[in-house]
Amino acid sequence: MELFKHTIHALHERLTKKEISAVELAKSVIARTDAVEPQIRSYITETREQALAQAAAVDAKITRGEVIAPLAGIPGALKDNICTKGIKTTCASKILANFIPPYDATVVDRLAAQNAVLTGKANCDEFAMGGSTENSGFFVTHNPWDTARVPGGSSGGSASSVAAGQAIWALGSDTGGSIRQPAAYCGNVGLKPTYGRVSRYGLVAYASSLDQIGPITRDVTDSALVLNAIAGYDAKDSTSINAEAPDYTKALVQDVKGLKIGLPKEYFGAGIQPEVAAAIKWAVDQLTAMGAEVKEVSLPHTEYALPAYYLIAPAEASSNLARFDGVGFGHRALGSDIIDMYKKTRSEGFGPEVKRRIMLGTYALSSGYYDAYYLKALQVRTLVKQDFDKAFDEVDILITPTAPTTAFKIGELSDPLAMYLQDVCTIPINLAGLPGISIPCGFVAGLPVGMQIIGKPLAEATIIQAAYAFEQANDYHTRFAPLGEV
Repeated sequence: MELFKHTIHALHERLTKKEISAVELAKSVIARTDAVEPQIRSYITETREQALAQAAAVDAKITRGEVIAPLAGIPGALKDNICTKGIKTTCASKILANFIPPYDATVVDRLAAQNAVLTGKANCDEFAMGGSTENSGFFVTHNPWDTARVPGGSSGGSASSVAAGQAIWALGSDTGGSIRQPAAYCGNVGLKPTYGRVSRYGLVAYASSLDQIGPITRDVTDSALVLNAIAGYDAKDSTSINAEAPDYTKALVQDVKGLKIGLPKEYFGAGIQPEVAAAIKWAVDQLTAMGAEVKEVSLPHTEYALPAYYLIAPAEASSNLARFDGVGFGHRALGSDIIDMYKKTRSEGFGPEVKRRIMLGTYALSSGYYDAYYLKALQVRTLVKQDFDKAFDEVDILITPTAPTTAFKIGELSDPLAMYLQDVCTIPINLAGLPGISIPCGFVAGLPVGMQIIGKPLAEATIIQAAYAFEQANDYHTRFAPLGEV
């Protein structure tokens, strides 16, 4: 099997046994990118020379007999809203088309400490606002399972790069499902940690109370390895949780006996593709056969989560994106005066979806409407969190579909509201700050289906264990998108 199809843990073993070299692995991934990037378009910026230099440094360590970290020499991609010193970070927006950060995000520093190899910066919806990667300011990314379909979003480039073999792992960011939904559409494992578990320092902010960085990988073991590398307290992030992160690989145990699973009835009703719901329930039956206990639970405020999110997130975005005014950095238009310059800069630099959300948020925060909209949405957020708290008094984890459907065709959902409804299963988890993981659990007409496992705050180990037990009883994680193969 080609090297680009392997997992992190399999490649690490081969590197330590000197069966392969890190440079050989990097060249395999680069060659794969040459072959499929014209069809997929995962990358905004590639970092080939840096990748080969990083790989050579790892080979030198191995030659010297040094012990290497689990991610050492393993090629991976970063979503292009994560700051990288000396490498363009565009947020897939024309307003930042030529922005080169003067510093690295904390997660980048932590990956560098493991000698991970960076293949490039992955495409996404502009400023992470979207669920399909059709809202990139540069180009649309395609799904490796069917190039006529979207890879999901906003971390679509990250998910497609892993699914297509253009990276072994990737980091995405998740504000309302932007790691889990593209992972589901592309047949990957996508993990959104508890809010504050992974540092947001150096992540270009969309909605600061919702954003979280996490891994997109081939299997659950790889997800645990990447989370080990990036999780933990960071004094540079005021929302970082000051608690030591455990070794998540210790949760890779194939045992769910006595695990209490809750099935929220609100997540299996209208709007959920029947075949998707059937795949999830089949997967839950498997876990039951392994010894887990299942009961139906209710999260009664679920129907209000979507409208609450689309007030809170745009409100925070309107504040965060005010800094992109053509003065400090990024694109600057010529204007007759400073106000005219502001207007032209933001009109030229931002795409339609970003403008839509800025206007929604500005309206919600404006005098006379703050109490009616933004404050009310915050109150609904509290009710959503209380629903989860009550459910977790009865069960250990919750299982739902990750997305209501399989990947849709590019251009199919032109109505913004229809697009927003694709986030209905993932948004409540961000509002409550909970950890969630999406794993492949079946196929519908050749397209992957994702199962979402939700845990209590800081219970990443619990959802990893449940995901691992299901994964090891099936072969979905071993299947590779048939892109370019006969």
